[in-house]
Amino acid sequence: MTKEIKNVLIIVAMEAEAGPFVKHLDLAPLDSSFWGDDVTLPFVSFQGDYQDCKVTVVTSGKDAIYETGVDNIGTVSAAMMTFLALRALKSVDLVLNAGTCGGFKRKGAAIGDVFVTSSVANHDRRIAIPGFTEFGVGKLEAVATPNLLKAFTHFKGGICTTSNSLDHTKECDELMLANDASVKDMEAASIAWACKLYSTNTPYLGIKVVTDIVDGDQPTHEEFMKNLGTAAQSLQTALPQVLGHVCGREISDL
Repeated sequence: MTKEIKNVLIIVAMEAEAGPFVKHLDLAPLDSSFWGDDVTLPFVSFQGDYQDCKVTVVTSGKDAIYETGVDNIGTVSAAMMTFLALRALKSVDLVLNAGTCGGFKRKGAAIGDVFVTSSVANHDRRIAIPGFTEFGVGKLEAVATPNLLKAFTHFKGGICTTSNSLDHTKECDELMLANDASVKDMEAASIAWACKLYSTNTPYLGIKVVTDIVDGDQPTHEEFMKNLGTAAQSLQTALPQVLGHVCGREISDL
């Protein structure tokens, strides 16, 4: 039985990435009861309507465990908030992971480019044991979006590779190349995994904006901070376009 997309969950790691989009769509904050009365979590959630869809945005909130006050970036928080949000909402037609990423100039990426991810993998889970090697890479497919890429020709498609570090080692570089990655981030593979853990039928898609060039000559952290604000504004433009395309369609028509 086919089903139109009416309920979209958007997972965003950083408050700065989500802020302009949440404001643009006039989404309302949800109180902590969204997560259940028996838990205290740092995650922050917003909800509202866009066209014919209910849209829920979840961000990772701020770190209190290590008392740094920074965003809870990385795969652990991303997987946990994705799974718990799916459980809280009960019925989600599509999970979008929206955020920033590093891009590879060898794959045609430039600062500000919007990438629609075709699949995800990991590049920091190096386990040289038969079977565990494949588990470590953990490649998962996203939903196919040929019509989205036709409708918005400025969007690019490609594989997103994930690790828990902003920088990258020689071994990371080798695995990112083996993964045929167009972009890299710190959450996507774990979000896709959490979707599969909740239900094998939970559709996942990533929308990523490039803040830095992984195979460029600028220090990653400097380039990322310089372009974060611009990338967040780009997400504010791109996400309504994506929502406008997916809402009311069936997954097979994306």
